[in-house]
Amino acid sequence: MMSMTYSGEGTQLVGAIWKRLFPQKLKYRLFMSFFILILIPFSVLHFYNYQRVELVIQQKISEKSHDQLEQIIQSLEDVMSIAFKTWIMLEQDLKVKSILLQPEEGSILGNKREMEEKFTSINNSLFLLNPFVYYTVLDLKGNIYTSFQPRRALKYDDYKSKDWFSTVLNSDSYAKWITNDENYVSNDISSSKQLLSMYMAFKDKKNNMKPYGIARISIDYNYWFKSVIHRSSRDQSYFMVTGDGEMVAQSSTELSLSEEAMLRIIEGGEKGYFIDKTSAALVNYSYIPTLDWYMVNRTPSEILFSEIEMMKSQYFLTFAAFMALFIMMTFIISSTITRPLYHLQKKMRDAVHKSLRIRLPQDKYSGEILELTRTFNTMLDDMNTLIQKLKEEERQKEAVHFRMLLSQMNPHFLLNTLNTMKWSAIRSQNEDIEEMCVALGKLLEMSLNSEIDMIHLKDELELVQAYVHIQQIRFKYNLEVEYEGEEDTQFALVPKFSIQPLVENSIRHGIGANGDNIKIKIKISKAEKDRLRIDIIDNGIGLKEAAEQRPGRTRRGIGISNLKERLELLFKEKGHLILKDAEAGKGTHARIEIPLLLSMPYEMLNGKQQEMGEV
Repeated sequence: MMSMTYSGEGTQLVGAIWKRLFPQKLKYRLFMSFFILILIPFSVLHFYNYQRVELVIQQKISEKSHDQLEQIIQSLEDVMSIAFKTWIMLEQDLKVKSILLQPEEGSILGNKREMEEKFTSINNSLFLLNPFVYYTVLDLKGNIYTSFQPRRALKYDDYKSKDWFSTVLNSDSYAKWITNDENYVSNDISSSKQLLSMYMAFKDKKNNMKPYGIARISIDYNYWFKSVIHRSSRDQSYFMVTGDGEMVAQSSTELSLSEEAMLRIIEGGEKGYFIDKTSAALVNYSYIPTLDWYMVNRTPSEILFSEIEMMKSQYFLTFAAFMALFIMMTFIISSTITRPLYHLQKKMRDAVHKSLRIRLPQDKYSGEILELTRTFNTMLDDMNTLIQKLKEEERQKEAVHFRMLLSQMNPHFLLNTLNTMKWSAIRSQNEDIEEMCVALGKLLEMSLNSEIDMIHLKDELELVQAYVHIQQIRFKYNLEVEYEGEEDTQFALVPKFSIQPLVENSIRHGIGANGDNIKIKIKISKAEKDRLRIDIIDNGIGLKEAAEQRPGRTRRGIGISNLKERLELLFKEKGHLILKDAEAGKGTHARIEIPLLLSMPYEMLNGKQQEMGEV
């Protein structure tokens, strides 16, 4: 009980909050409906569309940037590939091989001059426009040859003590790029801190691949990087980052990547793009698996979306102006509608206090409001007329009720008289009169209960049995009535005195039909679609002969026509009474079809529930 109380209080609280939040006047409801159903969804849709446009632009720019990054990466790989080919050229050069194997055959200066000419020839043929590749060649007899001016004097023993020296000589195939090789070139030539170097051994194929020298080919990647991005847009920034997050090169020393951007690049996979909130820029990156580096491109968002931001501002300013104008027009239109409605509401309130004797002026309005005013005036006239009719009908009902009370005096007197006759028959031990009084008393008692229109089928059959019993005594039991029905239909609801008039009609037309007994069969069954079917079949004279004879009646009974009217009133088109000739060719077949309405008495329902509980 308390939970129901709390639920009711919660519903009332929600209702009160809703009334406060949601306006009650129609004008403001129209505005709120426009705001919620049109303005907000329309604005959200446009914001969503612009976001989609921005995403598409980001994707297109990222694809273009990735193409540029791939071209830059391809350029670096081409330089590395050419550098590797130069080592092959040096290894295959017989003059170089002779100098490295037999340096004593020539002078030191002559050998050095020969090697430098080889280096110059290679640079002029392959790296003329980009002289950023440096060569260092060592033989195994203490000589060093270079294509550059070293930052400090080169000592053979220093190189020989390096780990890579023995590794290169003892390895079957050793070719590894070192990304952080210390720059050994003079500052006048290269100012980079580190170089990208490859170490390879010269091996004599005619002498069981015996090594006879070592080559170091270094690439000044900072010089290469700046020369490549020099042709790119100045609005964009380029970076080279190691897989550990260390900055290798950048297009400008004043630029840098945020820690968040660096982390997203390292964890982002081989390539991708994202918006760096720290720098407010679009960042694209591609991975270089050979070097474990990332090539990064960064474009400021203000450059990407400057035009679209301007278009967005212009559009939404125009949109806001139109929405303001539309809201103002909505208020004007809603006021044009709600003002007459408010006046109509006031007049309707006055009409209640003035007994509906009021009219609205029709000369002030036009269009739909004029039609509404005319309809309102017509409705008031019709309501006044209806009220007068209802008052007259009420007076007539009171008169009819009074006459009905007077008419019930005679049946009550007759019922009391039957009871007196019954006790007199009991004292004189006349069973026929006693049984007739009891049966007739049931019929009179049911007829006096005018408040009940529908009764159980079993009660209706008891009334039929009472009536049949009287007729059996009357006709000296020359009357047989057979009952056939399904037990689960005994509590179906049927109109009171619906079967008895048909049985009475069968008895009346069965008298004198032949010398046989009057036989009547009452069959109860369930039809399709939850319908109840009642068949009354007799062996009388049939419909045609009954229509020709039309015997006179001394007392006006309920009658067939009365039963049809009651079925129509109670069930409309779902209740039917059909009269036809019996299938045997003699007699009449009456059929009632009505909806199957089961009404189990409360006592029986309670008993079944108790049985189910015990089980």
